[in-house]
Amino acid sequence: MTAPLLAAEGVTKRLAEGVTLVSDISLTVTRGEFVAITGPSGSGKSSLLYLLGLLDRPSAGRVLLEGADTALLPAQDLAALRLARLGFVFQFHFLLPEFSALDNVLIPIRRRGVLKPEAARARAMSLLDALSLADAAAKLPEQLSGGMRQRVAVARALANDPALLLADEPTGNLDTKNAAAVFDIFARLAAEEGRTVLVVTHDADLARRATRRIHLVDGRIVSDERSAPA
Repeated sequence: MTAPLLAAEGVTKRLAEGVTLVSDISLTVTRGEFVAITGPSGSGKSSLLYLLGLLDRPSAGRVLLEGADTALLPAQDLAALRLARLGFVFQFHFLLPEFSALDNVLIPIRRRGVLKPEAARARAMSLLDALSLADAAAKLPEQLSGGMRQRVAVARALANDPALLLADEPTGNLDTKNAAAVFDIFARLAAEEGRTVLVVTHDADLARRATRRIHLVDGRIVSDERSAPA
């Protein structure tokens, strides 16, 4: 039997001062799922995403990626695993202002060091083209609209062909039209390319575009619903 892409087993995160951000969460995510994580402010949405994305370590429990236990991996190995198998999009695009859109997408490809320069450039350009950004490849972030910058950030997150794409409030700084466009991209990546996407959002309308919705309250899962996307 094939292991799920991602699994959390009794995952808990406590701060040193005793505050519990995530409490005893267990879940599995299979390949090709588009999952929205919702909940009120302070419910632990982002904390859970950071744990699942191996950006933070749990105080208890463990996270398995493609069947491998990540709990005891050294920090260097975790960083290499994130670079190779995970892609991240955040509320702010975090594009380097002095680099063009193309060069921003090339950053993770060059860091991983697997592709030769010509192949790396071709990979980055194909991602920009797929997100209708080919004409913006040479432009600096300041020359792009907010929606275009976030699409460049999505292209960068996909640069190393990750098994899992994680996004933390990726539409928080966008207007309604651009927010919907970003969620349409996520839905297409899951439905047409079979990519697995986890998105934290406070927007219930956008969450309904996902095929699965996990709702948190006080660091615990209170509902986990699957359905066809809206």
